Amino acid sequence: MASPAPLVASISHQMVALQTLQLLQQEWGWGDGPGAPGSPRDPDHVSAAPARRSGQLRARPGRGRGGGGVGARNGGAGARASSPEGEVVRGAEGGAELLPFPRDRGPCTLARMAMRSALARVVDSTSELVSVEQTLLGPLQQERSFPIHLKDSVEFRNICSHLALQIEGQQFDRDLNAAHQCLKTIVKKLIQSLANLPSDAHVVACASLRQILQNLPDI
Repeated sequence: MASPAPLVASISHQMVALQTLQLLQQEWGWGDGPGAPGSPRDPDHVSAAPARRSGQLRARPGRGRGGGGVGARNGGAGARASSPEGEVVRGAEGGAELLPFPRDRGPCTLARMAMRSALARVVDSTSELVSVEQTLLGPLQQERSFPIHLKDSVEFRNICSHLALQIEGQQFDRDLNAAHQCLKTIVKKLIQSLANLPSDAHVVACASLRQILQNLPDI
């Protein structure tokens, strides 16, 4: 029986990235409510993430946010950050800190709408990928071994962590595009790995992965 350890580790990194992006959406007010763009399709994925403490985000220094920058998020506890832009909030895994996006975001321009849509696609596609890996690839790998490219999932997590430290502008756009492309790379490599299996057991999984690719057009 093949070891599922590489797949489990890969899923873990993807779930950290997913949590980070979902928290980013919430802080910007883009993920509130069941009908909001980018709302997680299956929030149970996030709750299953392991309590990993490595590679966590830190708020960037020298931006006028006080040492006790974590704002009142749970039951009103904690002090608000001194910056008028908002609060520094706890990020993925309960230990990361996201730079705040001002609640007064100004007019909803076409560029901002496009950014919001692109972020929502990455969030939804990551959630779908984790679902496919957990429900289809996990049982399949216990029967037959196939390559898992763990470093791509690590890179994806790191890109999303860096993305969460941006507020808006060219660097945010570059990071969002990098996350988009890295996620596509993960899916494509999984399809290639499954295509080499000698049986038809991978057909459903490949179809699900190709559907994820269709939801990730080039941006």
